[in-house]
Amino acid sequence: MGHLFYIILYQPILNALVVLYNIVPGRDLGVSILLLTLLIKLVLYPLTARSLKVQRQMQLLQPKINELQKKYKGQKEVLSKELMGLYKKEKVNPFSSCLPLLIQLPFLIAVYRVFIDGLKPAAISGLYTFVVSPGQLNTIAFGFLDLAATKNWTLAILAGLAQYWQAKLSQTKKAVVHGPGTKDEDMAAAMSSQMLYIMPAMTVFISISLPAGLALYWLATTLLTIGQQYLILRSGKPSSPISPIVE
Repeated sequence: MGHLFYIILYQPILNALVVLYNIVPGRDLGVSILLLTLLIKLVLYPLTARSLKVQRQMQLLQPKINELQKKYKGQKEVLSKELMGLYKKEKVNPFSSCLPLLIQLPFLIAVYRVFIDGLKPAAISGLYTFVVSPGQLNTIAFGFLDLAATKNWTLAILAGLAQYWQAKLSQTKKAVVHGPGTKDEDMAAAMSSQMLYIMPAMTVFISISLPAGLALYWLATTLLTIGQQYLILRSGKPSSPISPIVE
């Protein structure tokens, strides 16, 4: 584990989990993980909100994108130029929506390492001097769920279903365009449809291979993201209105 990764991510997350574990009534690790998930989502909220607003703007732009694709069918260079001009005019960066996912991955890896190392029978190490060590964390959550165990199919399937729900909500709605689309459009549509099912399947596969505590974290963070998506994408208006295309 890299030293910077240990100092910047692993150690703060481990200490936050232990602090929550110490103050939660009954020292329930499951409740502590849920609170830790909420805390991480709050830290990442500005980036997530920005990403979701871009998704909202892309949804509103999609009819114009379809119009340009139809108008410049077979003219890839012209279409690319027109799309870039549209994004610039509307002040939308379609790639910025990927940033929160890239940033969240190190957090997911750090949480994974915390669960792998922090749930070991040995005493917890790496705590700050002002954090009281509980000795060994009790991995039984809610009185019945062993968060250190693998192959928890219930949590894995729930995490997969939540991932499907999130992907479905994130899909950009496309306006109906009569007539056959280009090969690129058909390929993009096919890939989008496949990813809608591939990602949840991968979520289930990965979740049953890792400690149940990580599956619980994955499920909780996905549900919180869905809540953010619903509030931002399904209600209100974008920060900047979409102007009409001028011929």
